[in-house]
Amino acid sequence: MSLRERAVQILCITEPALKAAQTRELFEQIDAVAIDSVTVLQEPDGLPGRPDRPRLVPPKDVPTRSPFTLEGRAALLHAIAHIEFNAINLALDAVWRFAGMPDAYYRDWTRVASEEALHFTLLREHLQSLGFDYGDFDGHDGLWLMTQRTAHDIVARMALVPRTLEARGLDATPPLQAKFARAGDTRAVEILGIILRDEVGHVAIGNHWYRWLCERDGHDAVALYAVLAKQYEAPKLRPPFNREARRAAGFTDEEIGRLS
Repeated sequence: MSLRERAVQILCITEPALKAAQTRELFEQIDAVAIDSVTVLQEPDGLPGRPDRPRLVPPKDVPTRSPFTLEGRAALLHAIAHIEFNAINLALDAVWRFAGMPDAYYRDWTRVASEEALHFTLLREHLQSLGFDYGDFDGHDGLWLMTQRTAHDIVARMALVPRTLEARGLDATPPLQAKFARAGDTRAVEILGIILRDEVGHVAIGNHWYRWLCERDGHDAVALYAVLAKQYEAPKLRPPFNREARRAAGFTDEEIGRLS
């Protein structure tokens, strides 16, 4: 079984711990597995594989919780864990769905999936230490909806998932760390530090492949991004922006300037 076939098989797994473990194993075995960048794979029914819980509701129906109560802190950790679980699915989808890319593309996104699996596992273990588990609170499906919208267009996928939705995490993480620090949760602060470090790399991978595709197809990367963001109704980004992290992730000064 090729790397891409295995990626879609893991994407279909519904049990979170098993999905995370097999995703990390896939990356560990990457040098021993044929990638097969040529074959156009058929999409199976039921993507992505997910557990019955958490219940998925519209984003506006997910309540905001204070980290200064135990349940509120658990709910906030759960929301971040839900993002990381979805991020596993996003990265695996990028591996299997798009044929015809260089082998480095598939290695990059398999590594991203593995690191997202680690993030989810760390957050879930911390959530369990507080007496809760993944699925105990509602979640929403915003990340996967954009994945579905861009399923036919790898350029739009690279522009709007890693460079837009995931890049929001670069901005959101430092304020979240400050909240958890004020609540006395040093483990949450530590885990978020790991996530921020890795997410800089993930967004950089999105930037690299978006620009590679634009160069291949003769597009101006900055101009095309504005067109794709409007076409696919990407969310409007709001300050504050983590300009240092965005620069480290490969955004240009022009792109950062356009955020404002």
